[in-house]
Amino acid sequence: MRSFFDLSTTAKRFRFIAVLEAITWVALLIAMFFKWVLGHDKAVSVPGMVHGIVFIAFVVISLVTARALSWGRNVTLLALVSSIPPFGTLVFEAWAQRNGHLAELSTGVTTPTTANPTTTV
Repeated sequence: MRSFFDLSTTAKRFRFIAVLEAITWVALLIAMFFKWVLGHDKAVSVPGMVHGIVFIAFVVISLVTARALSWGRNVTLLALVSSIPPFGTLVFEAWAQRNGHLAELSTGVTTPTTANPTTTV
């Protein structure tokens, strides 16, 4: 099994931050329950700050990954938009992996650079 904490490539760093962003969403949603339902006004201060930092990290790593892996404008835009709804980063990461946009994490996907040049369709 590949280690989730292996951050040796751009794609693996992207995956790590995407999952981390979703985890901080969970923490923030729980904190919002404590604030708005149970009346603990300061419940969102720490989870909100952590989520904000990880959100910014996701935007930065998305742009770095887009440049390193030569994503087009649409894929890059989808990555950035995925950071807005809760758990959108997980959906985008799964889609990007399945469609060959995450380099070595996208197994079984034939891209033009890895295709056999002698094969005709």
